[in-house]
Amino acid sequence: MSLADGRFLLARALGLFHRGWLSLKVRGWRSSWQRLRTHTRTRPIAQAPGLYQPASTPFAPFALASSQSPRVSIIVPVYNHFAHTLACLRAMAEHPPTIAFEVIVVDDGSTDATVDALPRIAGVRYQRRAENGGFIAACNDGAALARGDIIVFLNNDTVPQPGWLDALVETLDASADIGLVGAQLLYPDGRLQEAGGVVFADGSGWNYGRFESPGDPRFSYVRDADYLSGAAIAIPRALFAQVGGFDTRYAPAYYEDTDLAFAVRAAGKRVRYQTAARVVHDEGTTSGNDVGTGIKDFQSRNRERFSAHRRDALAAQPAAGTLPSPAVLHRRQRQILIIDALTPQPDHDSGSLRLVNLMRMLRDEDAHVVFLPSNREHSGRYTRALQQLGVETWYAPYARRAPGWLREHGARFDSVLLCRHYVASEFLPLLRRHAPQARIVFDTIDLHYLREQRAADVSGDATLKRAAARTRSAELEVIAKSDVTLVVSEVEQALLAREAPQATVEVLSNLHRVAGRGLPYTDRHDLVFVGGFRHPPNTDAVSWFAQQVFPRIRAQLPGVQFHCIGSDATAAIHALGMQDGIQVHGHVPDITPYMDGCRVAIAPLRYGAGVKGKVNLSMAHGQPVVATTCATEGMHLQDGVDVLVADDPIRFAEQVVRLYHDEALWQRLAEAGLDNVARHFSPDSARDAVRRIFQLA
Repeated sequence: MSLADGRFLLARALGLFHRGWLSLKVRGWRSSWQRLRTHTRTRPIAQAPGLYQPASTPFAPFALASSQSPRVSIIVPVYNHFAHTLACLRAMAEHPPTIAFEVIVVDDGSTDATVDALPRIAGVRYQRRAENGGFIAACNDGAALARGDIIVFLNNDTVPQPGWLDALVETLDASADIGLVGAQLLYPDGRLQEAGGVVFADGSGWNYGRFESPGDPRFSYVRDADYLSGAAIAIPRALFAQVGGFDTRYAPAYYEDTDLAFAVRAAGKRVRYQTAARVVHDEGTTSGNDVGTGIKDFQSRNRERFSAHRRDALAAQPAAGTLPSPAVLHRRQRQILIIDALTPQPDHDSGSLRLVNLMRMLRDEDAHVVFLPSNREHSGRYTRALQQLGVETWYAPYARRAPGWLREHGARFDSVLLCRHYVASEFLPLLRRHAPQARIVFDTIDLHYLREQRAADVSGDATLKRAAARTRSAELEVIAKSDVTLVVSEVEQALLAREAPQATVEVLSNLHRVAGRGLPYTDRHDLVFVGGFRHPPNTDAVSWFAQQVFPRIRAQLPGVQFHCIGSDATAAIHALGMQDGIQVHGHVPDITPYMDGCRVAIAPLRYGAGVKGKVNLSMAHGQPVVATTCATEGMHLQDGVDVLVADDPIRFAEQVVRLYHDEALWQRLAEAGLDNVARHFSPDSARDAVRRIFQLA
């Protein structure tokens, strides 16, 4: 163990002790114990469900849910091996895609049960070729018959898993620059067969991930690939025609799928591997696996043809013998590592939403993003959401503890973003040792010491004041050791200009997409608050509002309801639901109905720091806000123009009632809020800063 490794473990232990002690003071022992259990538990990786395999029973006629107006044409070339074809078609019949599809089976001269059985399967367009011409001829014939806008080529020795086709099509639909999408191919025993292919400079190929675990982070995220096996690929029909279909120079088979990927890129489109489209492939059923005999012999011959045809493009590929790895796959991109305490949950808190939107912006700038949660936990759908975004997301057991993982991966990163001072203080020494070339960017999220100082001022607690001073020292030390520090407002930037004058400080505020105006004033009702209750300022705010403000509002608006939304609600918050007119909902997965349907949002924070995502969120939905001065800090808001501001209970209640009744005022604030988000908090407004911070220009 190196000195840096030892310092990492010591810093982690001391940090946990300090944060645990502070949590006891602020939250009490029950909530603190629950947080400790959550933070020290590493959940095992979520295991993929067992692979689906249709029953192997004697043939009897059945039907596929095919459409007469398909969006997708699935082309299945077959040559004998009826048992495999039957399993493939049964899989589509038993788990039909949600998208409108048709199935075209092109029989390339079978002599087994295929000829008699396939015409008896309803919903299959059966096309028999006059003579055997090979895979390329059969696929091109099927494409000529297709009625869908998208063509999917599917080998007959596959068993597509539920959801496979929808995942392929959604990937094509996600961006106009994607031209070819391929599935994750699995062996029947569950091992990975291919997670997109790698092509070397000599034209040879590598099935990336072969025989590995499909859950390995290296193979579990959406990414561009050099080529995709033709066993399960999707391409727009117009693009397939534009590039000339499968190139007949490779007839009867092999390298046609590799060449198609290069042709798609030459046409200005991207080739993408989709991990959520899972297809079991019994490799080699038709052609065997010996490249020296039979039709497999064409694999060697066609490699030479491919190398000659794509000589210029191959010059940019890695040399033969290079061991494929994420560093090699993303060698042309700037690689950015992001480390946070936990995997972001954007439907729970604004900090998570900001981080995910930042990752999305970096991906839009063609940077490769790698995410490592400090707890190395696979967080279920939140981890999978990052992987679908194209983020290489690590977790145990594949991610070793930080010292070992950074020894292996540190050299490939151009920049590292460290979120929160207690995470940064642990990782900084390791990064300086194992990634000395990387630019270290410290993201404060908000200045923790400022928030703690204000909490101490509100409570008058001398112990909390001393704790805030310790946090200040720790936070300023991290700022001094980082190359760039991010804050979310000009207020915090000005504060650091005084307290850390030598630091390079950039503003990167909350990131929100304008959702739209929602329902009109006359169709909206009630009040709403949104905020997670792991954040002590939210607990204090709602308690103050419910006890000091809401009774005054109800006296003038007797039918109004107050909707309190947020995860990790404490017992005290739940108890507020006993009060007449207050509904405590806890976590709500989709808060859009409340953002679009409630008339007024409230942000009654008495202390805090940073920029308030709850205010951004409401304004992005055209929902006016009544807030305290603290809640509007650094948000470019003016009382009476974009927001109504009040700090004492009587005035706060008056402002809510006024806004609730005044349609003209409500409309002005709604429009001004939408404009505020677009000008100051949208991805477009932050793009130049992101390019500058991560040196992407």
